[in-house]
Amino acid sequence: MAAKLFALLMMLLSLGREAVNEYADQMSLGGNLFLVNRDYAIASDYVPSDLVAPDVDMTTSNQKMRAEAAQALEDMFRAAKEEKGYKLVAVSGYRSYGQQTSIFNRKVDAVGKKAAMLLVAPPGTSEHQLGLAMDIGCKKNTSLTGSFGKTDEGKWVAENCHRFGFIIRYKEEWTDITGYSYEPWHVRYVGREHAEMIYQMDIPLEYYVAQLREAQYALMIYGGT
Repeated sequence: MAAKLFALLMMLLSLGREAVNEYADQMSLGGNLFLVNRDYAIASDYVPSDLVAPDVDMTTSNQKMRAEAAQALEDMFRAAKEEKGYKLVAVSGYRSYGQQTSIFNRKVDAVGKKAAMLLVAPPGTSEHQLGLAMDIGCKKNTSLTGSFGKTDEGKWVAENCHRFGFIIRYKEEWTDITGYSYEPWHVRYVGREHAEMIYQMDIPLEYYVAQLREAQYALMIYGGT
């Protein structure tokens, strides 16, 4: 992992100040690389301004994402159908702070707070509030369990979602870093260029964003073209 991070940092520094600063802008709230987890929360009143319903199959009507992510989701679902005949289904997209509060509290009541913290993001710490995440399933499996990752559709998503700007946000081996259990159904939009790098490096978003920040700081201190 350390070697991967060093390689990423060197690559980022080689891009120069303008490119790194452009990437850094995307880490601000409203940008595709904004990091939200238990350490970086979103204000309770934050609502993306460009939410739309992607034109895909859904388990319930009116699931929404930000416009750019919604278009990418449509492209991914279409490719799955055209390339493999797979029918993906959108299960849960944008959630308000209030909706996340209700979901989290129900999980706490069901399994206790300690277990709930591994399974559901507390309000203000969910990627769904960003409008950049979608929980997905397939026609034969929309239950949002680890079994989705074992289906042909789930394997295809894991191997191909980066082509459309998405990453599998919560891999099983990253639980100690992300704080969440394995979620093969949860895809997060970061944009195609970043998704490709994250996929190739096989690192969590926390590490990727940290390297961007380190590169920006290094260029600020030591200069660069």
